[in-house]
Amino acid sequence: MSQGDYLFTSESVSEGHPDKVADRISDAIVDAYMTLDPQSRVGAETLVTTNRVVMAGEVRGPKILDAEELERIARQCVRDIGYEQEGFHWKTARVEVLIHNQSEDIAMGVDAAGNKSEGAGDQGIMFGYACRETDVLMPAPIHYSHAILRSLAEARHSGAEPGLYPDAKSQVTLLYSHGKPVRAASVVVSTQHEEGLDQAQVREIVRPHVENVLPDGWMCPEEEFYVNPTGRFVRGGPDSDCGLTGRKIIVDTYGGSAPHGGGAFSGKDPSKVDRSAAYAARYLARNVVAAGLAERCVIQISYAIGVAKPLSVYVHTYDTATCDEQKLAGALCAVMDLTPRGIRDHLGLDKPIYARTAAYGHFGRAPDTDGGFSWERDDLVEELVSALT
Repeated sequence: MSQGDYLFTSESVSEGHPDKVADRISDAIVDAYMTLDPQSRVGAETLVTTNRVVMAGEVRGPKILDAEELERIARQCVRDIGYEQEGFHWKTARVEVLIHNQSEDIAMGVDAAGNKSEGAGDQGIMFGYACRETDVLMPAPIHYSHAILRSLAEARHSGAEPGLYPDAKSQVTLLYSHGKPVRAASVVVSTQHEEGLDQAQVREIVRPHVENVLPDGWMCPEEEFYVNPTGRFVRGGPDSDCGLTGRKIIVDTYGGSAPHGGGAFSGKDPSKVDRSAAYAARYLARNVVAAGLAERCVIQISYAIGVAKPLSVYVHTYDTATCDEQKLAGALCAVMDLTPRGIRDHLGLDKPIYARTAAYGHFGRAPDTDGGFSWERDDLVEELVSALT
């Protein structure tokens, strides 16, 4: 590599990865409560292991779902992902429900009352990021890592690749020249498969999904294309590794290309700024880049529990901005109310739109007509430019 060139790697995991199974169940619980009442409060955690699902956490709503309904939701998630294996099966797994009512002390600090505005559900720092590396304004390594696994999952669900099972991981290393990605230096894909397929066969099943995802001419050298490097991946999923909600926060965001505040998303209703403010920060960063105000943009927003107004809004554009960064931060605060209620209203987050976010990243996805992935809209561009003139 010449001076100034470097390698950068990001990874993704499939919907059948144990941690993502846990995320999916936790987010399905959020959706169930948001369907009952958009003002519901949910903090759901899930553990999955060999033929076992344990759900815990706290909820508050006009109606508390009983254990039987929560068990049904968990089994449906496992079935939709595709687990019908001896060690983890949607029908035979033991499901334990340990979900209880939310603490009154938390409710008192967060709820709006009298002259008090709705406060943040917890303290925390949230980051958002956007860049010009891909057409969805996401870093290229994580974008292609997700896309490879989505392609494999679609082929599995459609029946086109019946030999593949739900658990899979990908890792893409890109060569950057003068700050821009130019090709893949290596690609790693590990995918669970049926008994009887050897490593060479799985490699050829995976190959077209990688080649079709990467731009023309970007495929890595053959000796840097690793598929199931251990040679065999038959036993997998929660039967092989315990899964927990919220353990794939870098996979969920920017693949390490940008800072992360540390809070997980899944299992949390949108009153919790770990989730909603991270979505808002991505939304603002995306609109900054989409407006041509910067080539790269990272935004940090901080909150205190029970306090509505953000404590700080920080903007950094890596010396790519066409305007002063402090003025840009002021313009962002002018065009969007960054209180928890303001974010929820602006992005329409009080809807059952969260189970679909549990795998393949929360960002860089196409907005849905029902309000899903609303933070991926570019509808602030004109207002933002106007606020700076």
